[in-house]
Amino acid sequence: MSAPSRDLNALLGSRICHDLISPLGAIGNGVELMQLSGQADTPEMVLIAESVENANMRIRFFRIAFGAASRDQMVGEKEIRTVLAPGTDGRKIEIDWALEGDQPRAAVKAIFLILQCFESAMPWGGHVRVSHDGDHWKVAGEAERLKIDHSLWELLSNPAADVDLAPAHVHYALVAPELKRQDRRLGLTVADHSISVEF
Repeated sequence: MSAPSRDLNALLGSRICHDLISPLGAIGNGVELMQLSGQADTPEMVLIAESVENANMRIRFFRIAFGAASRDQMVGEKEIRTVLAPGTDGRKIEIDWALEGDQPRAAVKAIFLILQCFESAMPWGGHVRVSHDGDHWKVAGEAERLKIDHSLWELLSNPAADVDLAPAHVHYALVAPELKRQDRRLGLTVADHSISVEF
């Protein structure tokens, strides 16, 4: 891989997630052993077990969203549905993955980055549906209340926009470069109670 073609941000994301998965897995195994021995029935241990599970799910999500993804890699349907399951990692939005079968990792990476934008815009909850027709993908969401910062959403189609970006909103800035790498064009519609992104 030549230096100009390296996505160092994605490689860094993969490295961090890879290194965090192992210790979290070890903690989870330890909690499981304590549960089997009857030592984990206290509220404190239940909280630890739930926290470890949520952290595991969030890192698995981040591994896809921020990690490296080549065009020929696939993500299994079971993995996607597990990571996007209702209530996982404290997520407030409900995600309807209206697809069957394994999917190209690069496309799923872009979808996961976009889903984080929807999460930011729906802090009070909402419903999001992910679908595709052939190679045309669509993420459509609705909520009673939306928190829309139009300058952040502009980054999806104009990565050069002059935006004061906070760490909590970095995903907005990563969508356009990722779609450019995949040679895709983005369509965005933002209304009072709905958002739609297509590529």
